[in-house]
Amino acid sequence: MGFRQYLNKIEESGLLKKIDVDVSKKLEISGILKELEPTPVLFNNVNESEFRVVGNMFCTKNVIASYFGVTPADLIPMLSKAIKERKEPEVISKAPCQEVVESNVDLDKVPILFHCEKDGGNYISSAVVVTKDPDYGQNLDFHRAMQISKEKFTTRIVKGRHFYKFLEKNGELDVAFCIGNSPNILIAGATSVDIGVDELTIANALEPIKLVKANSVDLLIPAETEFVLEGRVFSEERYAEGPFVDLTETYDVVRDEPVFEVKKITHRKDAIWQALLPGALEHKILMGMPREPTIFNKVNESGVKCLDVNINPGGCSWLHAIVKIDKSSEEDGKKAIYGAFAGHSSCKHVFVVDKDIDIYDPLSVEWAMATRFQGDLRMVIKDKEPGSSLDPSAEPGTKMTTKIGFDFTKPLVTKGKSFDLAKFPKVDIDKYL
Repeated sequence: MGFRQYLNKIEESGLLKKIDVDVSKKLEISGILKELEPTPVLFNNVNESEFRVVGNMFCTKNVIASYFGVTPADLIPMLSKAIKERKEPEVISKAPCQEVVESNVDLDKVPILFHCEKDGGNYISSAVVVTKDPDYGQNLDFHRAMQISKEKFTTRIVKGRHFYKFLEKNGELDVAFCIGNSPNILIAGATSVDIGVDELTIANALEPIKLVKANSVDLLIPAETEFVLEGRVFSEERYAEGPFVDLTETYDVVRDEPVFEVKKITHRKDAIWQALLPGALEHKILMGMPREPTIFNKVNESGVKCLDVNINPGGCSWLHAIVKIDKSSEEDGKKAIYGAFAGHSSCKHVFVVDKDIDIYDPLSVEWAMATRFQGDLRMVIKDKEPGSSLDPSAEPGTKMTTKIGFDFTKPLVTKGKSFDLAKFPKVDIDKYL
């Protein structure tokens, strides 16, 4: 379908909220998006830019499932299949993302948002970043970038990511920051796969895309993306990055990060800037959901039948995972806990439940904890190990954290009071009202 086609679809169906009054890219647009979350919002008149801005596009699993024409339960198998059965995209010579080529770079003309009062500057938060290594080929990933001049950003590159390894090896890299993408590209950019795998082949397996050679760097980029910022990132040239709100809705620390110098900007004739609120629902769903298939697969590999996984917003869509299993032995709960941690090493707490629990309803999960859990028997406390740098409570610098698993499954043999949830009769209420 593509980003632009989907935007037209939700506009025609009345799901898109339009703001026609003048708004500012500094604090105002982000405030409106947060207030209207999860409703998609299009800003037609931005004070500081000729370009329009859209946000809150893909805030829930239901919305993403609807885009692909499937149910939320189909997303994990669909993504797992795309990771295993990757497809090379078609490469074309002429693309919408290069309808306009701007060699005189002025980032002040682009509606790069200033999101929250304590931010270090205007930030790109929605870009999928294409890089390339001579030995490993292309890589697609998310990297935030803070504007520091009309031509430069400082960009956060997390240690251990493939981009980090490429930059450490080469010293400097050509890059393309692509803004305005459909869910298949966004999800692929957030997946965790082996080095050397081009995530654009995953995006193409989810939904066919076309690529085009970037205008000034030797990279293949999504042909229908709205904006492309082409340039070079330098390992040795650094600048203070931050503060900025991360996935936990708290401010990240300020670090010296590599500088990204923009050499050229290409975009559609009527390009729309895609905003992504940091720490908000869309950020969470795009970060957490791609980790669900890895947990799902690892739990199944442990010999436990996994039915579904929810890396839920209450756990910042990163630090918590709720795992639904079809329990067949008393050890399945603990096996599933260890499998989940193996599938997502940044996870801090894992909750395992039976197939009768709704893992998308916090009340249902808490009910399982209240009625089926005994801490001395069904809690797994792991020795301290590295967790997530996003966790404010983890040990600074080392990320060391205590990981805990909770087995909320009921015993296979009941010795006392029943563990089953009573069900009321179903009636056709229209007959009575």
